[in-house]
Amino acid sequence: MAGERQHYYGKHGTPQKYDPAFKGPIYNRGCTDIICCVFLLLAIVGYVAVGIIAWTHGDPRKVIYPTDSRGEFCGQKGTKNANKPYLFYFNIVKCASPLVLLEFQCPTPQICVEKCPNRYLTYLNAHKSQDFEYYKQFCVPGFKNNKGVAEVLRDGDCPAVLTPSKPLAQRCFPAIHTHKGVLMVGNETTYEDGLGARKNITELVEGAKKANGVLEARQLAMRIFEDYTVSWYWIVIGLVIAMVISLLFIVLLRFLAGIMVWVMIVMVILVLGYGIFHCYMEYARLRGEAGSDISLVDLGFQTDLRVYLHLRQTWMAFMIILSILEVIIILLLIFLRKRILIAIALIKEASRAVGYVMCSLLYPLVTFFLLCLCIAYWASTAIFLSTSNEAVYKIFSDTACSVAGKTCNPETFPSSNESRLCPGAYCQFAFYGGESNYHRALLGLQIFNVFMFFWLANFVLALGQVTLAGAFASYYWALNKPDDLPAFPLFSAFGRALRYHTGSLAFGALILAIVQIIRVMLEYLDQRLKAAENKFAKFLMTCLKCCFWCLEKFIKFLNRNAYIMIAIYGTNFCTSARNAFFLLMRNIIRVAVLDKVTDFLFLLGKLLIVGSVGILAFFFFTHRIRIVQDTAPPLNYYWVPILTVIIGSYLIAHGFFSVYGMCVDTLFLCFLEDLERNDGTAERPYFMSPTLKRLLKKTNKKPAES
Repeated sequence: MAGERQHYYGKHGTPQKYDPAFKGPIYNRGCTDIICCVFLLLAIVGYVAVGIIAWTHGDPRKVIYPTDSRGEFCGQKGTKNANKPYLFYFNIVKCASPLVLLEFQCPTPQICVEKCPNRYLTYLNAHKSQDFEYYKQFCVPGFKNNKGVAEVLRDGDCPAVLTPSKPLAQRCFPAIHTHKGVLMVGNETTYEDGLGARKNITELVEGAKKANGVLEARQLAMRIFEDYTVSWYWIVIGLVIAMVISLLFIVLLRFLAGIMVWVMIVMVILVLGYGIFHCYMEYARLRGEAGSDISLVDLGFQTDLRVYLHLRQTWMAFMIILSILEVIIILLLIFLRKRILIAIALIKEASRAVGYVMCSLLYPLVTFFLLCLCIAYWASTAIFLSTSNEAVYKIFSDTACSVAGKTCNPETFPSSNESRLCPGAYCQFAFYGGESNYHRALLGLQIFNVFMFFWLANFVLALGQVTLAGAFASYYWALNKPDDLPAFPLFSAFGRALRYHTGSLAFGALILAIVQIIRVMLEYLDQRLKAAENKFAKFLMTCLKCCFWCLEKFIKFLNRNAYIMIAIYGTNFCTSARNAFFLLMRNIIRVAVLDKVTDFLFLLGKLLIVGSVGILAFFFFTHRIRIVQDTAPPLNYYWVPILTVIIGSYLIAHGFFSVYGMCVDTLFLCFLEDLERNDGTAERPYFMSPTLKRLLKKTNKKPAES
């Protein structure tokens, strides 16, 4: 038996030996992983340089304002188009061309206008009538009526026809509507083209439908935005309620951990039970209603998600999913009931630790603030990089032309050889790009921007984990609590992490960032290969994505425990990761059961908070309850504020429970170290709480009387 034990420890490292000088987190420590610290500082300097270069060359107006065929902004103050905020397309039908996907620009002349056209007019009818002054504002700037009709239309000086349009995203699109079941544009059914040929408006409608097909998502986004503008006040109230409930839940855990855990379990079961009952009642109510038996497959995707709530199959699917969750939770509770008692003891211990370090509950705000800075810098740099290209003009032609697609200069194109070779061609703004070394390096700079965002974001999260781990480790290794606790454990741990272990945190964050950037590249390649029919390539890509997803999860788990060891012992990252891994492997059963049961209980707490706030939001926004005299505002989609409140409530609950989770993980690792270092004798007493000693049948022996 001793040989097996020695062989086991040989495979999984050597247990920690008793050290009479060890009293918790080591204060006399040195700097670790200095090379990685230097690399991080150099990378930050380079990142700042990239930001400065991007801010120098970039122009975010290219994202906000549309541009005409000459690359000039519409509606931008200080330009000649300042009073022309809308972009008008001469022939909107051509925007449905595949060329748009390649060049990101419609192959038709575009100008900035003060307002979109509101009537039907043809150039043939308008050029010699009193309507010409109105029509002229939709011709190219500086147009003079000194050409024939055919020449004007050939040179693209004016559109052949004007149709009633409405602005959307500062662009004029045909105003399509239905009349007696017929899809129409405006109030007319026919129009005359520029050469006098009378055509059915259906032809224009079909082209407009293609051009507006891509706008359905935009219209959905606009409706969602409208819902946010009228419901943001109630959304904020819902998030505040979630914050109050989360804080109240944490405070109650401090004093009633055992009761709260069991109440939490029962409440989650009841919430799921009510969800099953509600789904069944809705399923039964729809029985016999016309159209309620249509299947989800036959209905297909609909932008108005409320349609699905009128189908019995939808409520049946919800009921099955909730029933499966209910059964799984009940089975887990039955088979893990004994382990739950130990998990409750760990939560009680964590409650005491958080009670002595109450400021730890506010630390997630620091992490959130730093992450917001990282996100803001990354997003702004990405926008400036993507808008730092120069205007590129290309030759467009409606007919076959040998020089079509080549770059050109709009100022000299009318007198160039290309213009003589293709009389019907025109030089138009195509996209933003460039041929300089800077423009060639833009893709690499964007990748570097994403990589640095991952690195810095992971560093911020690592700093928070080490800080909390150091504070809670100080609590565990204090034999006489709270007398042996340092004055400011959280601030002391934060100072130690920045002063001594910036390099180690950068090392762990770097490894994780490399894996994450590889996953981003795999996702990019997967999107590019979706059109391919190579099944082996798709299979290989799926396997790679799965492997790197698992690798990322494992590295996050290992890093988390390595940071705890760094906070306690002050060793470098590799040593800490190895010691943490072997310590967990030597106690794999406890890790698999106790730690995960605790995580499961925290998940139940999050579900309880999210479920309670979500049900309250559902009843309020569907006008089933009223708060005082106020009622929910009218909405296009009531699921928009409900989902926002649910997601926000989960993030808030996750922020509070992350402190508890880090506390439990730290105490659990300290607990395992305590079992290996000490034996309960007077010289080597256990540091664990009396409850844990009682559950594990451990005792501290009193010193022998002399």
